[in-house]
Amino acid sequence: MSFRFKQFLIEDHRCAQKVGTDGVLLGAWTAVSAGDVLDVGSGSGLVTLMMAQRMPEARLWGIDIDADSVEQARENAAASPWADRICFEEGDFTCFDFGRQFDAIVSNPPFFEKALECPDKRRAAARHSSALPLQTLAERSGELLREGGRLTVILPYEAATDFIFHCQTTGLTLERRCDIKTVERKAVRRCLLQFVKAHTATYTAETLTLLDADGKRTAEHEKLTKDYYLDK
Repeated sequence: MSFRFKQFLIEDHRCAQKVGTDGVLLGAWTAVSAGDVLDVGSGSGLVTLMMAQRMPEARLWGIDIDADSVEQARENAAASPWADRICFEEGDFTCFDFGRQFDAIVSNPPFFEKALECPDKRRAAARHSSALPLQTLAERSGELLREGGRLTVILPYEAATDFIFHCQTTGLTLERRCDIKTVERKAVRRCLLQFVKAHTATYTAETLTLLDADGKRTAEHEKLTKDYYLDK
């Protein structure tokens, strides 16, 4: 399918993981900074392109284990205004030699653990944590981040506590958290988490409700995504 945002177009018909709300939230919420930025499990390149739009001084890399997704992400980047600052690599994040450290890492990682795996092996790799265990994501990010660098992820609420523990053991300190509800009456569904490679950090927390009683985006949701969605 094609997804038209304000400044770029995403095609995802050859990608194992399709464009979704989680990716948009991650791309919009991640703190803006310059330097070298890595998108882990980059898929169609959505999050990378969102950050490129807001980070005019950043150099961005994406890595994905799925060859077709990487090829489509390259095409999406080539059609964007920021092609000269973006590079997508096919490879396994757990052992890929990047030849550098990063100022920021972002990831919408695979996180299904107990559900039956999808028979489509490409989609299973994109969705299930056996492809990239969350502990491994935390440990490898700790190795690849420069001092003061930041890791930002979106996870199911149920996975957040364990992931925070894994990050703490590798020298990453939680500094921002956003709990996400679909509607006010429902329980928290997702968590956006930002860690910094430092011994201490000032911590802030918030809750974001996506939809109001009429099924429309809340004012907070609109404010977060207004630079991207065409209807705002």
